[in-house]
Amino acid sequence: MSSVRKQAELARLAARKIAPLRRAVKDVALLAIASKLRANVAEIAQTNQRDLDKARASGLGEALLQRLTLGPAEVEATAKGVEYIVSLPDPVGSRSEARRLDNGLLAGKQRLPLGVIAMIYEARPNVTVDAAALCLKSGNAVLLRGGKEAEETNQLLGRLIGEALTASGLPNDAVQIIPATDREGIKELLSLSDLVDLAIPRGGEGLIRFVAEHARVPVVKHYQGICHMFLDASADPEKAVPLVLNSKVQRPGVCNALECLLVHEDAATALLPKLWTALKEAEVEVRGCEKTLKLLPLARIATEADFGAEFLAKILAVRVVRDLDDALLHIGRYGSNHTESICTESYANAERWVNEVDASCVLVNASTRFNDGGQLGLGAEIGISTSKLHAYGPMGLESLTAEKWVVYGSGQVRV
Repeated sequence: MSSVRKQAELARLAARKIAPLRRAVKDVALLAIASKLRANVAEIAQTNQRDLDKARASGLGEALLQRLTLGPAEVEATAKGVEYIVSLPDPVGSRSEARRLDNGLLAGKQRLPLGVIAMIYEARPNVTVDAAALCLKSGNAVLLRGGKEAEETNQLLGRLIGEALTASGLPNDAVQIIPATDREGIKELLSLSDLVDLAIPRGGEGLIRFVAEHARVPVVKHYQGICHMFLDASADPEKAVPLVLNSKVQRPGVCNALECLLVHEDAATALLPKLWTALKEAEVEVRGCEKTLKLLPLARIATEADFGAEFLAKILAVRVVRDLDDALLHIGRYGSNHTESICTESYANAERWVNEVDASCVLVNASTRFNDGGQLGLGAEIGISTSKLHAYGPMGLESLTAEKWVVYGSGQVRV
């Protein structure tokens, strides 16, 4: 028997043990994890620095190096995230309103854990903790397969989580680290349809497509974050400039960063020169359409490929559009169902945006950077889904459960 299958079998056994646990029992274990992180912050930082040194020597890009970093500040933020998850309601066992049927049956739905989750991700060692905490709180076991660039950090985090589970009386097989060897191990994990209930890939498009193409278990995913912001004719410049800057510049290498700016032609003359000044100060390269270049002659001319690109860098595609309908058509063609924002003072246009844009998160007068589980009150996220089945958007506790029918009768038989 392979080691991956053995780990999955142990996870299946652990999942059966933790599925019926009361919230209080799970919360004690989560608090123990947060305490373990704080008590070992120096060792975590030192271990993570070794991973960073090796990754930098191998030529890993700056965006991935940022995601790989888990220093004292990041450890504290991660521990606080676990504590926030403790404060959230436990979805397991919650019931929808039951209906009394004509035959006297009382029928409703009740939430239950999915079972065993396979989490496959790159860089981001904080995902190891976030995923473990979310899965434990929702009564699931999780198999964590991080990238080789964070191998030492992930192994240490896995050991600390296991120690916290054991001390809390929970099976430490509920959270396991799958060694980051080669992609053959991922293929095997994805083939275990009798043991794994859901696979969640988190990383670059190449990894996600690899998982989707080889999985024999259900997968929730997003391929790209081609995020747009539309500056409507009524957009307030005092709002628009900070919104664009925050969306693009705060962390340009993440999936909810702004990649394409759409500007209503009636607002372009007033807005684009102000945006140009702010973007140049932030060292953002602007690639614009012909109408954009008439107002910003020093910008680069955009190619067709630029309007469907996930740059993950300080590059912004800009297009001047006729109106809201034109913006919606552009997003329908180039969007990735991830994050779309509008800056407008028009209630009618805001409502059209909310109702007509198909994306996992639709925002009005807010930065695209808010499409994040922590920012939206989930405590953390195990991933962002643009596949709609069974979750859409950042996945928190409820997304890690399903619903089963619960029916109470008094002796009814079907006729």
